Amino acid sequence: MWKSGTYKWGLDMFIDEAKIRVKAGDGGNGCMAFRREKFVPRGGPSGGDGGHGGDVLMSSSLSHNTLVHFRFIPEHQAQRGGHGLGSNMSGAAGEHLTLNVPVGTLLYDDATGELVHDFSRPNETIVIAIGGRGGRGNQHFASSTHQAPREHELGRAGEERSYRLELRLLADAGLVGYPNVGKSTLISRLSAARPKVANYAFTTLQPNLGVVQVGEFPHTQSFTVADLPGLIEGAHLGAGLGIQFLKHIERTSVIVHLVDVSDSSAAAGGNDRPDPVADFKVITAELATFDPVLAAKPTILVAAKIDVANPDKLKKLAAFAKRRKLPFYAISSVTGEGIEPLKYAIAEMVAAHRPAPIDLGEPNSPTPVSGKPAKRKPAYPPPAPRARGRAR
Repeated sequence: MWKSGTYKWGLDMFIDEAKIRVKAGDGGNGCMAFRREKFVPRGGPSGGDGGHGGDVLMSSSLSHNTLVHFRFIPEHQAQRGGHGLGSNMSGAAGEHLTLNVPVGTLLYDDATGELVHDFSRPNETIVIAIGGRGGRGNQHFASSTHQAPREHELGRAGEERSYRLELRLLADAGLVGYPNVGKSTLISRLSAARPKVANYAFTTLQPNLGVVQVGEFPHTQSFTVADLPGLIEGAHLGAGLGIQFLKHIERTSVIVHLVDVSDSSAAAGGNDRPDPVADFKVITAELATFDPVLAAKPTILVAAKIDVANPDKLKKLAAFAKRRKLPFYAISSVTGEGIEPLKYAIAEMVAAHRPAPIDLGEPNSPTPVSGKPAKRKPAYPPPAPRARGRAR
């Protein structure tokens, strides 16, 4: 029922894909009843209507950053409507069920593969399964020629749907590069994020997000940066961690490509690869294999670990960046050299390429999955019954 991009078990695991099945509440049955009392001159049929079934809603929340809460409970059902009662009392409407997902979640119809909604903003709410309509009581079937009707309606069944959820982190800039080039250390210097840092490959097993602020108050500017697990040659064939995390930088405006220019051995936290230009080309090819749009995104080329740099590697990479007309920065996350200029360069490029916000209307207004905003039952909040009473 679910898949995840995770490599550790526990409640804090990072899960970016899940499958769920939802069932809206069934409508309550209409009632068949007759009223004949002293001092009640107009008796007759008095069966109340059944209540509407509850809808299943989905809402984007900043309080969640993973789909792990769907790992253990993949099936969700809203409350059914109450049955109608005598004395024209309508059944109570079923309570709506709201499922919270992280911002950046894509909702797909599992049967057709169609994209239903992209939760790109917080507090967006849509209806993903519409509750069944309540049945009518026998009071509605009375006429001048049929004064004692025994007809009544059963409640309609609520919608039952299967969905696939896919989480794609919302970040302005994405850090890519070979394992152990210093991506986690850099994001810890740029922001308050504290990812795991160690001198061995594949330290990062899940994407990390950090918020970066530049400028002085009140003229500050902020952007988010994502640290993606390291890529290696052949990642599109499943080598290393594969390319399963690359979907998390599809939404980024800028790619920051780190290349290690040190000469230290892999055991000491460096690399044994002799050509930094080849490193850049290999990772770029892996990005293009996953999605050609990624390789075409605005890119900042960063020479990492210049505190222990090989001068020839650094010179070769700088010349390559000049030929390709790529913004080039040399940094050391250990000493802090070059960090501030890089931070401002990323902020400037993000501001230039960040997509303009799209006005989607009121984010808190639930919308049916059909996209047609008007005709749905029940409305929000459910309308008061037209009958004279209401069941409790």
